[in-house]
Amino acid sequence: MAIRNIREMGDPVLNKTCKPVTEVTERIAELIEDMFETMYDADGVGLAAPQVGILKRIVVIDVTGEDPILLINPVIIETSGEQTGNEGCLSLPGKTGVVTRPNYVKVRAYDEEMKPFEIEGTELLARAFCHEIDHLDGHLYVEKVEGELMSTESPEQ
Repeated sequence: MAIRNIREMGDPVLNKTCKPVTEVTERIAELIEDMFETMYDADGVGLAAPQVGILKRIVVIDVTGEDPILLINPVIIETSGEQTGNEGCLSLPGKTGVVTRPNYVKVRAYDEEMKPFEIEGTELLARAFCHEIDHLDGHLYVEKVEGELMSTESPEQ
């Protein structure tokens, strides 16, 4: 396993549409392990493959630090409700912005054995599903920010 470099806003790979995964090869399995390790190392709650420079439809999420979720070829199939709150991104370090997302999201995806499954999430998990799946289509949360981006770094004393 290895920690990969996280691409930052401005890198053209972040604006490209990812290709579906047709099989989990040894290289894809290694990528998935690396993505989890990279996400945890960066204190993130989600990471999409294009954020590490790979144009594949793969997302890893863990909003609790104890419940890792792998989504291969994820598709949002149902949403409801609404939540508005601060959102950040590992590809935009030190910045947050207010974004409105669904409060409930149901996703259809594949696991590491390429078996289909559905998963539901509310609140932060729903936000993470939407945020990370947007990455797979070349979109960053800044496109949805209401108002200005804010700095998360504390001002120098």
